Amino acid sequence: MSRAQDLDAELMQQAIAARARAYVPYSRFAVGAALLTADGRIFQGCNVENASYGLTCCAERVAIFKAISEGAREFRAMAVVADTPEPVSPCGACRQVLVEFAPGMRLILGNLKGASRVTTPADLLPGFFGSQQMVPTGATAEGGGGPARDAAGGNGEGARGARLD
Repeated sequence: MSRAQDLDAELMQQAIAARARAYVPYSRFAVGAALLTADGRIFQGCNVENASYGLTCCAERVAIFKAISEGAREFRAMAVVADTPEPVSPCGACRQVLVEFAPGMRLILGNLKGASRVTTPADLLPGFFGSQQMVPTGATAEGGGGPARDAAGGNGEGARGARLD
């Protein structure tokens, strides 16, 4: 087994251990994640549900937020696991958080049957919204002057390029 395979297996085992601690009384869909930082620390995360579903936090975000709160800012890999027929895939909100902090990070997606696939957050969310889109051009100190921004953070153009303003 190669070093990368050993690391993937370790992260998957840590994600499975985290999954066992998930708080999922409503969906019963437990997910675990394990995040490897550049300095070698591993942060686990599990999903935590709430009766107000919008307040639920996914395993991937729990792991990232734990790491950030402990001072980590560089990430090498993350494993995510759930009891699914195919390797589990992060939701849209998690994809956005993952590309914010580590768009090129190795992302190992798996299930309890041992199936897995490797990708990156950027590959899962092409055309992602990032900080480069938050720099308005031509803005003045008073605000305005830059391009109109739509609700999705775009340049005020609709899906076919037609101006919305």
